[in-house]
Order: sequence, then structure tokens, then C-alpha cells
Amino acid sequence: MGDIFSNLAYGLQTALTFNNILWVVIGGLLGTIVGMLPGLGPATGIAVLLPIIFGMNPSTAMITMAAIYYGAMFGGSRASIMINTPGDASAIATCFDGYPMTKNGEGGKALAMSAIASFVGGLIATVLMIFLTQPIAGLALDFGPAEMFSILLFALTATVTLSQGNILKGFVSIFTGFMLSTIGIDSQTGLLRFTFGLVELQEGIEFLVVMIGMYAIAEVYKNYNNINTKYDFDSKFIGSIWISKEEFKKCLPAMLRSTPLGFVIGALPGLGGSVAALTAYAIEKQSNKHPERFGKGAIEGVAAPEAANNAASTGALIPMLTLGIPGSATTAVMVGALMMIGVKPGPLLFTEHPDVAWGVIASMLIGNVILIIINLPLVVPLVQLLRIPQRILLPLILGLGFMGAYFLSYSSFDFILLVIFGFLGYLMSKLDIPVAPLVLALILGSDTEQYFRRAMGISHGSLSIFFTKPISLVFLILAVVSFIYSIRREQSLKKNMQEGA
Repeated sequence: MGDIFSNLAYGLQTALTFNNILWVVIGGLLGTIVGMLPGLGPATGIAVLLPIIFGMNPSTAMITMAAIYYGAMFGGSRASIMINTPGDASAIATCFDGYPMTKNGEGGKALAMSAIASFVGGLIATVLMIFLTQPIAGLALDFGPAEMFSILLFALTATVTLSQGNILKGFVSIFTGFMLSTIGIDSQTGLLRFTFGLVELQEGIEFLVVMIGMYAIAEVYKNYNNINTKYDFDSKFIGSIWISKEEFKKCLPAMLRSTPLGFVIGALPGLGGSVAALTAYAIEKQSNKHPERFGKGAIEGVAAPEAANNAASTGALIPMLTLGIPGSATTAVMVGALMMIGVKPGPLLFTEHPDVAWGVIASMLIGNVILIIINLPLVVPLVQLLRIPQRILLPLILGLGFMGAYFLSYSSFDFILLVIFGFLGYLMSKLDIPVAPLVLALILGSDTEQYFRRAMGISHGSLSIFFTKPISLVFLILAVVSFIYSIRREQSLKKNMQEGA
């Protein structure tokens, strides 16, 4: 226990420097803006802002990316409440009661409640994170190649099987990511693989180029047909930006129930904020004494999903920091950015780069306070940004995306890759194929392959090593259970659709 508090004190020393506090404010504000603009979200926001991050030291870079991430959770509800269009998938559930509150003239109360719930969820989840990360990282130090392979396999399986849509499409996405991860020089044999004679591919495909293409550039392609779209709303529906003591007391149990739920769901690879928010909303509606009010402007229907999705964003950082496994598309972008500046997330992060690990954890305590200060007084100016027309926003995203890709390696060849992966991301969205499994497989594919080969070398080619080690066996069983659950769920959805038809 003493070690945890001493490490937290060390993290606070890192986080409380003027430079890092400044970037928490900037990152939180940018995250709020990115989160509230429909169609963007934290993964796209971090991908577009990579040029800024590469000029920083690792601890400041991580603190800034984390601020953008949980700042986007604060901001995502703005569009849900004001125009019934979620800024990010995590804010879908907030539409259910947030927009009816706006139509009832209580938009200000909904905006205030979403900010307060996000603050409560983020702060409690950060406290949970403080006590869990180091023990998990310490346990992971004893993992061998077999255990690490099984954990990575479970993470990838969970990401695929819990993706929205057809499970087959999820596997198409993950196998595409695995294939891309094999391009370049094999680290064990030194042989070139799948470079097609192109010198530019000898070191593999830069995964940040893939992520900028599949998130930022694909977003431009997807919204091109709506380039003249301009969101509008009547400011008179905002009303007073505050809630009463009675309303806070009514929502407090909802926030306290939803926060641990969101935290646990966020820590599981492949779930994320949208699942956390929808689950929290459903549970709150079922447990409420007056469920008939939900969907008509119940303030608890705003508090529960907002607390859950902010806690989920904090929970998603745990597998990334402790195991090096990105639990969501946003943390995948963060892993890629950290690796580009010479820091590899995982159990060794807490011993080799404690300023990064504990600095970001401590900064989240500060960041949540800063974000509540930003989000409450600046509600009215911030929501005005929803009026920015797409014809201005899309070219800006396109320019930042190309600039970010060029600054990675100063190679014009990356422009070609950017266009290709932007088109691939657009095509996958049209075919309803999830992008996240591809991105995670691209990042984890090389490590998964190397751990498998090392384990097979230790066991002299016997697969029994994966079943005789208890931790490895547990995660293999979890991978199978996740796969079976997904198939059963998909069959159930198809059956319900057929019965509904």
C-alpha cells in the first residue's frame, strides 16, 4: 500500500509541472471539441493530432493523449443532448433522455448533469486504477511466452467476437490486420516478407499511417456526400446550466452504480464505452422506481451512461499500461504513438518509465477536475461549435491527416498508403466490417507471432505448453468462451429479427 502512495506522489510530481498541466488543459479542451463533433471521436482526434504529440517527451505525450481520450467522453454528450446526434458511439445512450430533456426546455440541466456524471465516473475510476495497475503489472512480469500469447489471443478474440455486426466480418477484419503485420523483415530470420520488391515496405507498414487513414481520412470519405450539412439548434432550449440538490441526490445512486460497471467493461478488450453506456442505461431503467419516465427526459438516463462511459475510458487504459494490450481503438492509437517515440507499454513500463505510467495516472486526477471546470462555465460557447459546417471541418481533417502522416517518416510514399487505407476504411464501413479488430491485429500481430514462436521453441514444437501452464490455459478457455458466447448471441439476434419480421 505504501508503495502505491509513494508512486502516486512521484506521478504527481510529474503531472504537476506547468508544462504537463498546460497540456492537460489543452488536451482536455481538444478532446471535448473532438468528442462533441459528430463523426469524429477520440481515436480520430488523437490520430489527427499526432504531429503535436511527436514533439513531446513520453510522459507529456501520454498525458496529452489520455486527456484527449477522457475529454472526448465529456464532450460526446453535447451533440447527443442538443441535436440528437451522438458525437461518438459512447454517447449513443445519452440521446435517449438527453434530447427529450432539451425538447422539454431542460437542455442546460442535461448538459450540466452529463458533465457532473462524467466527473464522478472518471474520478472514481481513476482511484480504482491507482490501486489495480501496479499489482496487475507486477503479476504480468512473471508471464512467459505461452502466457503472453494466450492473453493476446484472448484480447483479439474478444475484440472480434464482441464487435458489432456479423462475426465472420470481424474475423475478416482481424485476419487482414494479421496479414498487414507480417509485411517487412522477419525479426527472427531476417528474411523479407511480402514487400513486393518495394524498398519502402522493408520495415513494414507504419501502423500510425494505417490508423490515420482508416479513421481520419476514411471519415472524410464517408462524410463527403454530406459536405453541405450544417447542424443547427435553438439556444433558447438550453435553459439554466445547473441542477438542484434534489436532482443531484436522485442521480448519485445511478452514478455510483454505473461507474464500477463501466470501469470493468472498459477494462475488457473489445467492449468499450458504447457497451458500458448502453448496459448502464438498461440496468438503471430496470432498477428505477419509475422506468416509464425513461426515454421522455429522465435525468438519471443522462447520469448513468455518462458516468459509465467515462469510467470505461479509464478502465481501457489498464490493459494498455499493464499488459501492452490496447483494449479499444483509441488505446490502439495511443500504443502506436508511444511506440513511435520509443516507449513500449506493458509490465516493464512501471519500472523502466515510471514517470510515464504514474504521471498519466496522477494527471487523470487533475484532468477530471480541470474538465469539470472547463465544461460547466463554457457549455454555451462550446455547443456553438456544433454549427461548424462540414465543408470547413472535412478539409481541415484531411489536411491534418496528411500532415501527420508525412511527419512520421518524411516519406511521400506514406501519402499513397494513406489514401489506400482511407479507402479501405471507407469500404469496410460500407460493408459493415469493424475497423478496430484490424487495427488491434496490426499492432499486436507481430508480438503474437513472436510469443508463439518462442513458446514453441521452449517446448521443442509441442503445443502442450499452452495447456499445461495455468494462466495460459485460463485465457485460452476465456477466448473459447468469448467465441461461443458471440455465436450464441448472433444466433439469438437473427432469431429475434426473424420473429419480428
